Amino acid sequence: MTVPPGRRERKKAATRQKIADTALRLFLERGYDAVGIRDVAAEADVAVTTLFAHFASKEALVFERDDDFEQRLTQAVTDRTPHEPLIPALRREIQSLVRHCTADSATPVWRMIDESPALREYEESMRLRHAESLATAIAADPDLSRTTTACRTVARFVIDAYSLAREAPDPDAALDEIFWMIEAAWAVTSPSAKSTGTAGP
Repeated sequence: MTVPPGRRERKKAATRQKIADTALRLFLERGYDAVGIRDVAAEADVAVTTLFAHFASKEALVFERDDDFEQRLTQAVTDRTPHEPLIPALRREIQSLVRHCTADSATPVWRMIDESPALREYEESMRLRHAESLATAIAADPDLSRTTTACRTVARFVIDAYSLAREAPDPDAALDEIFWMIEAAWAVTSPSAKSTGTAGP
């Protein structure tokens, strides 16, 4: 049973969202490099220390749903129904994230990210962190029974699937193709595939 957030948590979440919304509006209006942390704090009517209490860096303001996305990916593993296959569960979550990030409203944001070396670097480090969190969740599931290397490899594939599909002309078709390959890769790492010699040399 989910416990509703208290008044303090709701107020904290509202402040965080206000800061993020203000930052994104200023970045899109003036350009990412032209806006400083103090500009965002002043426009959002919060202290700079309050801003940093919610966001560790200027780049984090752009990727304000970073933690939410990471949590959703790990929960796709941990919240599966008993005996539900892993890869289809991950595909559903990645498809949902891709659709969110390919909405028309997201286009100017991704254009801004593509034009900023700092934001591209931050996104890359974020994706690596998400992949490690996902690999940890997969490895912790006793029903999946894979090596650490297999878990980390498939997690990287899944995170890359998100990026590749987001950039594809037809994201759904791209996901179909990519996850067909991920499914095949996951299958050949199973203990049964190894014991029967079907996992390759």
